[in-house]
Formats: sequence, C-alpha cells, structure tokens
Amino acid sequence: MKSNVWWIVALAAVLFSCGKTTENVEDERVTQDFKPVPAFNADSAYAFIQKQVDFGPRVPNTPEHKATGQWLMDKFAGWGLEVQGQELRATTYDGRTLELTNIIASYKPEQKKRIILAAHWDTRRIADKDSQRIDEPIDGANDGGSGVGVLLEIARVISEAGALNVGIDFILFDGEDDGKPNHAQGTGDDSMWWCLGSQHWSKSPHEPGYSAYYGILLDMVGAKGARFYKEGVSVQYASGIVNKVWGYGHHLGYSDFFQMRESHPITDDHIPVNEVANIPMINIIDYSPDYGFGHYHHTHSDNMEIIDRHTLKVVGETVLFTIYQE
Repeated sequence: MKSNVWWIVALAAVLFSCGKTTENVEDERVTQDFKPVPAFNADSAYAFIQKQVDFGPRVPNTPEHKATGQWLMDKFAGWGLEVQGQELRATTYDGRTLELTNIIASYKPEQKKRIILAAHWDTRRIADKDSQRIDEPIDGANDGGSGVGVLLEIARVISEAGALNVGIDFILFDGEDDGKPNHAQGTGDDSMWWCLGSQHWSKSPHEPGYSAYYGILLDMVGAKGARFYKEGVSVQYASGIVNKVWGYGHHLGYSDFFQMRESHPITDDHIPVNEVANIPMINIIDYSPDYGFGHYHHTHSDNMEIIDRHTLKVVGETVLFTIYQE
C-alpha cells in the first residue's frame, strides 16, 4: 500500500454547492480554498476488484456470493468501521427467492452530517447480451466489482488518514443486477425487478429515521475508455451535486472523463434512494447518450481485461476530493 501523501491545493474556485432535497437542487455559487486530500491508490483498488473476481461470480444464493460478502464485511471491520449486514428476501422476475444482504459500513457513526457512498456487489446470473454461454453468470469485474473496489480503497484511505469532517456510510447494495432480460416473458413495470436491495433499504434503512446530506453511487467505473455523462435521474433530483462533482473532476484534470453533457435516465440503485428515501443521490456510470453501455455490458467480456487503473484513479480521486471538501 502507498503511504498517505497529501495534496495541498491553494487555489480558490467558484463551485456549486448543494442542499438536501428531493427536488432539483438549487445551485449556489461559493468561493472556497480547497482542503488537502489523501492519495488514492489505483493499484489497491485494482487488487480489490481482482479479489472479488477470484471468488467467482457473486450471484445470490451461491457459495461464492456468501464468501464474498463475508470478506467485504471483514475488510471494512478491519479498518475500524462499524459494519452491519441487512438481510432480506426478494422475489425475482422468474419467481425465484433470493437471499440478499445489503452491507453497511459506517465511518464516524457519531457524526450527524453524513454522506452515502454506494455500489452494488452482486453479479448477473446470465450473460443475456452475449452470443455464447448466455445462461452462465458473468465475472462482473466492472459491473459491480469496480464500484466496490473503489469504495474499499476510499474506506482504507480515510480510516488511515482521518481528518474528514463528515460521517461516511458505505452501502453495498445486493440484488441490483437480477432484472428481467429483454427476451423474458411477462408484463408490467420491468424496473421493479432491478435494484432489489436498494428498494428494500430505501423503505427500511439500517437506522430508523436515517438521513444523509447526499449520496454518490458508483456503477461501472473501471473500464478502459470509460466516459461519465450527467445521468438523467441524477440531474433531475440532485443537479447541484452533479455539477459540484463534475466541477471537481475538471479541476483535477479529468475533463475527458467527466463529460459536460446529459445522458438518458438509467434504472439503478439511486432511483429508490432519491424517490423513496428522499436522499439526493447521483450516479457516476459509464453510459453514453450516443451508444449506450459499453460492449462488455452483461457479457462475458466484463472481466479483468477491461479494467483500467487510470479510470479507477480518476473516479477514486474525484470522489475522495469531493468528500474532503465538506
């Protein structure tokens, strides 16, 4: 592991601030000096992704899923975070019952001002966008693994560096990726079959009356050539947070990654958090308004070969920078 190296940034900048609301967040221009931020180690994040993939596909109701979940909880606990597993049962589009666990790891649980950093840790049980081995589960190195890997590295960094003025709740949602494929039979709202863990958590948070200042969801944040557009649901519910994070990304020199253009709304874990839990949450996700998801999406190409350390660094540094400015 790289030792903690501090960035000292002495520039003043005009940035967007945000308040907690379920409506479009109003932009308020403020001038501030940037606070120092500890270094994000992309090699460490990469290793955390590799470890998840080494367990095998993290498909609910499998030994691989259970073993990965225990490892994740042990990692957070080893860094001194307060960890709990929120267990639930959920029914799938094809009538299966899944045994799921949302993993919540809290840094500075006594702090009243809190920020959620989230990802999903399960993987898809079918490769429905592939042309072969369609009925076999995917590795999910990027779709699931990358967001978790980045969050694990952030948790490691802040546990060692400290000096953070807010509490952080790392929430790894389960059962996000078991939605109905396009070829499946049935009627009704297909979106209900996705994001099973976050739907449950948003109705029944891990703490009664829980709230947070805002949340950042990471989904598919590790692929080579990734580009992050301003996702439509994020803009609808939390435009001020989107503008702030994208502004920080540009300040750090990552304008090629954080595109100043809006993309289509994406069904993901941030929707129930916004609409049910009433916590503004944005989604950093590799999705283009021109060609959609990457070629790897829901195929066996979603493996370690597409994971890029520089992309992990871009996202990790930007999120770390964001929370250290609070």
